[in-house]
Amino acid sequence: MQKVLLILNREPYDGTDVTWNALRLAGKLLEKGAIVRIFLMNDAVDLARNETVKPENYDQDLVVMLKELIERGVPVKVCGTCMARCGIHKGKPYFEGAEKATMNDLTEWVLDSNKVLTF
Repeated sequence: MQKVLLILNREPYDGTDVTWNALRLAGKLLEKGAIVRIFLMNDAVDLARNETVKPENYDQDLVVMLKELIERGVPVKVCGTCMARCGIHKGKPYFEGAEKATMNDLTEWVLDSNKVLTF
């Protein structure tokens, strides 16, 4: 079984479809039987905060999409250092299912993955 790690770096609602496409890919990989893990870094940490609200001009709620992936068993880890340094909601807590993590955690996931994709 393939283990795929998706590393997201971008602000969730940055005017592009990058984060949306990463989350869509995660769902499709699950459907194909892959083991999917998501690590949020840099401004992507806001994706795991309840304070992040979908802007009116977006048709997809990315936070809801991430929560649905968590409900489907996708582990989500979030860079603890980035929590204090990055995103609009710096220092705010993560919602349930998103685990505060370290660079060591990311290193372990990278070494234990067949494929690593960054967005």
